[in-house]
Amino acid sequence: MPIGTKIFLPLRGRVGIRSFSSSRARWESAAPLPSSKPVGAFRGGVFGFLAGSVAASASVYYYILAEYRFANEMLSDDIVALQKATIKLQSYITELETKVDQLHKKK
Repeated sequence: MPIGTKIFLPLRGRVGIRSFSSSRARWESAAPLPSSKPVGAFRGGVFGFLAGSVAASASVYYYILAEYRFANEMLSDDIVALQKATIKLQSYITELETKVDQLHKKK
């Protein structure tokens, strides 16, 4: 007796025979599916690499652009502060020179 029949002997009375079949009408009325061209691993890899590179490049570009704008604003603020300090220093120097000239005239 083969091994397969020994295993299924206890199930002989409880399990019915099941047939796998389908009707002809179902197969005949179904339209064939359109064949799709599979995306190969190489094309998918290249497309994924390019998409990732573009996304990373765009994010780095906008990050650097934001940093550049921030640094430019800080530099502009420093330049304005330096101009104000220079103007203030020039006014102090001219005031000091006039006082020194007045002292020399008194002597």
